[in-house]
Amino acid sequence: MPHTLPPLPYDYNALEPYISEQIMKLHHTKHHQTYVNALNAAEDQYAKASTPKERIALQGALKFNGGGHINHSLFWRNLAPAKEKGGRGGQLDESTAFAKAIKEDFGSLQNLVDKFNAATLAIQGSGWGWLGVNPTTKKLEIATTANQDPLLTHLPIIGVDIWEHAFYLQYLNVKPDYLKAIWHVINFDEAAKRYDAAVTQGVDAAKL
Repeated sequence: MPHTLPPLPYDYNALEPYISEQIMKLHHTKHHQTYVNALNAAEDQYAKASTPKERIALQGALKFNGGGHINHSLFWRNLAPAKEKGGRGGQLDESTAFAKAIKEDFGSLQNLVDKFNAATLAIQGSGWGWLGVNPTTKKLEIATTANQDPLLTHLPIIGVDIWEHAFYLQYLNVKPDYLKAIWHVINFDEAAKRYDAAVTQGVDAAKL
């Protein structure tokens, strides 16, 4: 079955003022849709390829566009309208196992945010900042990936897109302001569910 663009679980303007309606529309309907279209095209070409050389030549397109589709599908669910919009964005339920793990592994939510933002800002060029569960230690750890590479070393809990298309129309080249703002609309309820699945079942909740 061909891949399709997943609908957003909120309106395009629901994340304002932290992420503008214009950015959300372009990011979802143009950028993510392009990854979906290109992935379907690459998979179709791969299925029709008759030689190993032809298949090898398609590996880059499959990795890039497949990663873009995976990462963005997770990203939309990572976000939620902020409290002032009547949503749960930016609100961490202190009673959850996820909140307790943040305190144990980072000391506080603010320490996590500071370390996450510093690591993500250190990405050269485009990429993603991640909070994931180490599958061996079950600890929360910060990681980054380049371009549209998905997170493979950890079970992903929160992913933040640091490509320019995610923020430039609103924050221009000031990445720190974007990273500071996005925590107001991070869906910690979704992250807590993903964390529970990661530590109890050892799986990515998106695959359940």
